[in-house]
Amino acid sequence: MKKLLSIVVPCYNEEVAAPIFYKTVHDMESQIGDVDIEFLFVDDGSKDGTLNVLKELHAQEERVHYVSFSRNFGKEAGIFAGLEKAHGDYVVIMDVDLQDPPALLPEMLDYLESGEYECVATRRVDRKGEPPIRSFFARQFYKIMNKISSADIVDGARDYQMMTRKVVDAILSMGEYNRFSKGIFGWVGFRRKWIEFENVERVAGETKWSFWKLFVYAIDGIVAFSTAPLTMASVFGSIMCLTAFLFIIVIIVRTLIFGDPTNGWPSMVCIILLVSGIQLLCLGIQGQYLAKTYLESKKRPIYIVQEEE
Repeated sequence: MKKLLSIVVPCYNEEVAAPIFYKTVHDMESQIGDVDIEFLFVDDGSKDGTLNVLKELHAQEERVHYVSFSRNFGKEAGIFAGLEKAHGDYVVIMDVDLQDPPALLPEMLDYLESGEYECVATRRVDRKGEPPIRSFFARQFYKIMNKISSADIVDGARDYQMMTRKVVDAILSMGEYNRFSKGIFGWVGFRRKWIEFENVERVAGETKWSFWKLFVYAIDGIVAFSTAPLTMASVFGSIMCLTAFLFIIVIIVRTLIFGDPTNGWPSMVCIILLVSGIQLLCLGIQGQYLAKTYLESKKRPIYIVQEEE
């Protein structure tokens, strides 16, 4: 009996790209391997005609399934829903814009079927087409994450990876509300094979990831997989308390010797602003962790389904 490969495809406002993606993968199906294939599109509350396109694809082919959210819950929720709904012995996550090359699917499947690996992940070796400033901050993010976190996050890593059922079940067992998939994939471990490829431009539409959204996503990743910022806040606080104490001694001694307590007030203002700024920074860091804890404690569902087929 053939094994089943589930292709999970999160979508948000991708009415143009969705049919192109399906046709591209469908046309190369014979090259992928001796497996049955199911397509699982996750419509993340799209505001265009994406859902109608997915319904048309389902009407043409019964193995094309879709899940539509009641609103936009974000790509992380889309990935989780796709993994939850997938029935395959192997599951692969792909972007609908074809920036994840379908040509790699046969190689990925071969590695899994060899039994040597349980997960085949991909990473971009360049960032051609991206703004230089965005590429710079992305590289710095990966460097920071690997220094302060126990999760194995490779520079240029994509969500595009093929997994065995065992790996999928391990990922689903992590039912946290604040999800950072790249960190989760690295945290669960298992024998992993990395495949490199050059950056590919979108086949249609525009990216939904602005610089600000990527920045917030990076903060979420750091908070989700490291407590190092809290330690840094404590260290900053200790250093500034010691510095303030030393300056108090200097001011007292200076006043007793020179009798001019008002001399040097500009430097004092600068010191006060510096200390206050660090205090606010530390409070902000603690607030981030408290906010995540607050959201987790609510036990809200990661997504809500409006309809599915």
